[in-house]
Amino acid sequence: MFGNLVRYLDSVVARDPAPRSRWEVLLYPGVWALFYHKIAHRLFNAKLFFLARAVNHFSRFMTAIDIHPGATIGKNFFIDHGFTVIGETATIGDNVTIYQCVTLGGSNPTNGVGGKRHPTLEDNVIVGSGAQIIGPVTIGKRARIGASAVVTESVPEGATMIGVKARSTLVSAETYAKKFMPYGTPCKEPCEPAPNQRVDELEEQIEMLRRQVTALASAAEEEARARKAAELAEPACKGV
Repeated sequence: MFGNLVRYLDSVVARDPAPRSRWEVLLYPGVWALFYHKIAHRLFNAKLFFLARAVNHFSRFMTAIDIHPGATIGKNFFIDHGFTVIGETATIGDNVTIYQCVTLGGSNPTNGVGGKRHPTLEDNVIVGSGAQIIGPVTIGKRARIGASAVVTESVPEGATMIGVKARSTLVSAETYAKKFMPYGTPCKEPCEPAPNQRVDELEEQIEMLRRQVTALASAAEEEARARKAAELAEPACKGV
C-alpha cells in the first residue's frame, strides 16, 4: 500500500513542476478528493448509498471537488487545483490529468432511463481548465481537451480538441501529443493554421478593398470636378 502511494505521488510530481517534494503533494485537494472517493466508491458498491453520499459531501466540503461515489477511476488520476465535478457513470482510465473547473457531466435521457450518461476518459487523457465534457462520449487514449472546450461527441485517440463546440486541431495524432501536455492545450507548437491565419488573411483583403474603394471615390470626385469646370468654361467660350 505504501509503495502504491509513493508511485502515485511520483506520478503527480512528474506532471506538476510546482511541488518540491512528495510531502507537498499530500496537501493537494485533488489527492484528498481521490482518497475520500475510494472510500465512498466502496460504500457505493456495497449499496450503502447514504454513507457513500455522506463521504462524498464531506469530501466536497473539504476539497471543493465533487466526485460522485459511483464514478469509476483508474490509477494515478490527478486533479490539479480542484473545483471539478465528475458524474455518477463517468469512467476514468489510468494516468488521466484534469485541471481546475472541469465538468464531466451527464446527458438528460428522454426515455427516463439513467444508464450510461457521463463521459469515459481513456488512459493518459489531459483535460484543460474550464473544459466541459458532456454525455456518454468516449475520449480516446492520449487525447487532449483544451482549456474551456465544450465536448459533446466522442474524441479519437491522440486528438487535440479546442473551442466551443470543440473541434480537432489539424495535427496528425500519430506523430503529435505523445508526451504530457500541461492543461491539454498546445502553446508555441504547430497546431492549427486557422483561425488566426484566416483572420489575418481576411483583414488584409478588407484593407485592400478599402484602398480600392477610396481610390475609386477619389477618381469619381476628380472626374466630377473636371466635368463641372468644363461646363462652367463652355459659356465663356461661346461668348468669345
